Amino acid sequence: MEKILQFLKGVAKNNNREWFEKNKSRYLEAKTTFEEFLEVLHKELLKFDESLAGLNPRKQAFRIYRDVRFSKDKRPYKVNMGAAFSAHGKMEQEPGYYIHIEPGKSFVAGGLYMPNPVNLVKVRQEIDYNTERFLKILADKKFATYFSGLDNFDRVKTAPKGYVKDHPHINLLKNKSFVVSHSFSDAQVKDNLFMKNVVGVCKAVKPLNDFLKEALQ
Repeated sequence: MEKILQFLKGVAKNNNREWFEKNKSRYLEAKTTFEEFLEVLHKELLKFDESLAGLNPRKQAFRIYRDVRFSKDKRPYKVNMGAAFSAHGKMEQEPGYYIHIEPGKSFVAGGLYMPNPVNLVKVRQEIDYNTERFLKILADKKFATYFSGLDNFDRVKTAPKGYVKDHPHINLLKNKSFVVSHSFSDAQVKDNLFMKNVVGVCKAVKPLNDFLKEALQ
């Protein structure tokens, strides 16, 4: 992971095609190392989540090239390496696991990211109908070891349609994404226990993913 972090630091300082082409060999080495990490991680995930069996772990990584067509930010490259695992691919409208490697900003996340309107209604209904079970998942000791609750980066400001403002669990229902995340320092990313710790985070998020999968059925 040391070489991956060093390469990404270089990209952040020199986000242009000229530098990238001069350092293409470093990129390919970092990319290969990350894909090898994903292969091992996939084997570990399969031990407790068989829904991931059909995946090619190397293809779960996201491209480093940014799509700048509709963005004011014209930097050509991402400054992180990321990958997502879910039953049918990369967490597209389904719960899964996400790993993000970036100097000073690495994390592992899980849950359901930005569901479409139909799926969002389903998840909110499930939380409303089975609140006790959902709260039990969030309060579980293993879960609480890594997460302090749902991330609140994607929420509505008022009560969503169909729910009153004084609903006892309105703060949960305001979410538009149902995601949890756990951060890692650069030292932790480079540590020999990093793989074990990433797997631990993913195991802790599995009950949340299961709840969300049932909601979408």
